Amino acid sequence: MKKTGRIVFSMLMASGLSVLSSSAQTHYSSNVSVGVKGGVDLSRVSFTPSVKQGFAMGGNAGVTFRYIEESHFGLIAEVNFEQRGWKEDFEEYPFEYSRTLNYVQIPFLAHIYFGRRGRFFFNAGPEIGFMIGESTKANFDYSNISSVPDFPSSLRTTYQYEMAAENKVDFGISAGLGGEFSINKRNSIYIEGRFYYGLGNVLRSGRTENFRGSNSMSVMASIGYWLRVK
Repeated sequence: MKKTGRIVFSMLMASGLSVLSSSAQTHYSSNVSVGVKGGVDLSRVSFTPSVKQGFAMGGNAGVTFRYIEESHFGLIAEVNFEQRGWKEDFEEYPFEYSRTLNYVQIPFLAHIYFGRRGRFFFNAGPEIGFMIGESTKANFDYSNISSVPDFPSSLRTTYQYEMAAENKVDFGISAGLGGEFSINKRNSIYIEGRFYYGLGNVLRSGRTENFRGSNSMSVMASIGYWLRVK
């Protein structure tokens, strides 16, 4: 999976450099913008063996920086607070369990755009995250499952209930699509949908562990504001 992620990232960067090269002959005045953004996350963890789950909902908010040197191509850096995790699906059973993982995420993205006042854009690149806390919400005693009446332990993977998120640093790949509308020469607003896949494991994982893999993934929807400062 890590090899696949590196290949995808290399292809994305190659496409960005191709756009940059093709537009290098056209004069363009570079610009710098700063901004803010906020929205919602829908996240889960890809466990091996699998865990029955849906998407956990959380929030995201951050500050952003954008540098555009050539027409149609630029670079974006962000510092975001994001709530990720997973929410288990017990189907017909009246149990609830969810884990919230709080991260400071720092993506570095290639920014490819088309249009002038109204723009369509594509962002992609690597992202590193630092976990700053976690919390668990459940309506049963997950530390003593054998004492919980009617709990379907024989039908579920349960190792994860008491496992802390051991890996405090996560590295992955982000890619997103969106639209931007310029209010005037210095101000613009945008919306974006973005997907993230973590290349590292959230919980202790390996061939000799309870889980062989535990990769974080999330879908983000956000609205943001850009202020051009140069």
